[in-house]
Amino acid sequence: MVLLASVLIAINAGSSAVLAQKLVPLIDEVLSGKNPGYLRTFAVIVFATFVVRGFSGYFSAVLMNNVGQRLVAALQKQLYNHLIKADLAYLHSLPSGQLVSSLVNDVNQVRQGTAEVLTNYGQSVLTLIFLVGVMFQQDWLLAAISLTVVPFTTLMLSRMTGRLRRVAGRTQAALGTFASILTQTFQGARHVKAYGMEEYEMRRVAGIADDLRKLTNKSFRVSSSLIPINEVLSGVIFVGVIIYGGLEAAAGHSTAGTLTSFTGAFLLAFEPLKRLSKLQTQLQVSLASAERVFELLDTPPRIVDRPGAAELAVVSHAIRFNDVRFAYQDGTVALDGVSLEVPAGKTVALVGSSGSGKTTILNLIPRFYDVTGGSVTLGGQDIRDVTLASLRSAIGLVSQETGLFDDTVRGNIAYGRVGATQEEIEAAAKAAAAHDFILGLPQGYDTRVGENGVKLSGGQRQRIAIARAMLKNAPVLLLDEATSALDSESERLVQDALRRLQQGRTTLVIAHRLSTIIDADRIYVIDGGRVVESGTHDELLALDGAYARFHALQAGGGPGAVAELGAAPVTAAGALSAAG
Repeated sequence: MVLLASVLIAINAGSSAVLAQKLVPLIDEVLSGKNPGYLRTFAVIVFATFVVRGFSGYFSAVLMNNVGQRLVAALQKQLYNHLIKADLAYLHSLPSGQLVSSLVNDVNQVRQGTAEVLTNYGQSVLTLIFLVGVMFQQDWLLAAISLTVVPFTTLMLSRMTGRLRRVAGRTQAALGTFASILTQTFQGARHVKAYGMEEYEMRRVAGIADDLRKLTNKSFRVSSSLIPINEVLSGVIFVGVIIYGGLEAAAGHSTAGTLTSFTGAFLLAFEPLKRLSKLQTQLQVSLASAERVFELLDTPPRIVDRPGAAELAVVSHAIRFNDVRFAYQDGTVALDGVSLEVPAGKTVALVGSSGSGKTTILNLIPRFYDVTGGSVTLGGQDIRDVTLASLRSAIGLVSQETGLFDDTVRGNIAYGRVGATQEEIEAAAKAAAAHDFILGLPQGYDTRVGENGVKLSGGQRQRIAIARAMLKNAPVLLLDEATSALDSESERLVQDALRRLQQGRTTLVIAHRLSTIIDADRIYVIDGGRVVESGTHDELLALDGAYARFHALQAGGGPGAVAELGAAPVTAAGALSAAG
């Protein structure tokens, strides 16, 4: 497509030179009366040239637009595929609004640089070359004098390029920030209103909008700075051409047709020269956007399949942490020598204060993060030696963040198992105590739940998330406060369903509410990234340690005790202090 478009662009550019070159016989032969019959030939040539020019311009523009759109689709698919496979640590380090801005705005700017800039650059450069050729054909000395404007314009463009690139980069970054703030405020609209922050957010958005306006104006001023200089300089040269050419024609050293043809070629050449100056702005914006896109693409994902990774092929799904250590990229130590086991088909619970490392332990199992020391095995296999797809297909996850999409109830339950039948979906919903309230929705299972399930209550969102995990029917189940948003009645129903689901499955549970894990086969108490106690519920109570004090705190602390468990340190002194 690019090659064909280039041929058409060359034809289009050459047509301008044809028109300028044919002015010579028109003036010298027809208007002087020497050969009036040439007028018909000239008319046919001019008409044919305009036809060729029109169709070549149309088809070259269509082809290059097609190339640009293909580039957009290819880049967007490649960038999205790269980002969706990136590890969570990298994704969490970038605001979602900036990622969306790169996928939409930056990629579109790259398209403009490919389709519009390359098309116009190619056409302008070729037109300039052909017309300069006509000028040299008519009078080489006059052509050389006329082209003195080109080095000056080139020098000014080269000096302007760096400034334009910097301004364009700042503009694209500001657009990403703008998109990020919009995403956050719209998603958090409930809190914005609850805390009366509308005016603050309006001022913040207005400030960024003003910054974008200033950056855009600055870019326009820089790119337009050549216009008055080029116009004045070209005017001086044009006057010189007219005076010199007129004297030459009057002296008989040239003809009126030659002067007219030269003058026409000069005026026609000035337009693509000015167009090249204007296109420099768009080119720098496109290059700045391309830098942002390729910066994302050039960041390799940290969590990938090892060379030679095998499919997870185990009969037993026992999970074992062997002296596991984990630290975040900033050096923060989350786990410091954790060793624990979740026997196949058993339920193990993790208890501890917020920040103790419970969620980190859970996140290491599906390899959302990789250990920095030690190993995690599933059925005896190091999870780093198996493919991510086979590992995660064996895991079902329900967390406090329900992760519902702006789709139907049916689509959200079947997420992860797209081919599920309606009967299977309804069976999972019934097991999660969600079927009855779903039937009460306006369109039942076809009701759209809104972004993050905003149209549903917290308990309803949680039950749909549980139904999704039930439908997946994975042998390993990870529950991170899976019943935290349920009322007492719904919690009882869901706990019964979860107990049925957990039978025969390897289950790891994180819970602040100790009443939900009393029946766990084993409970580990985590503090400061280490295991400080382990045993069954009765065994831990008999130890009269941190777990026993947590239990006493919740048993006598009333409704606030659950919150206290999440905030209090998991130490005997801390638990006693909180209880006191």
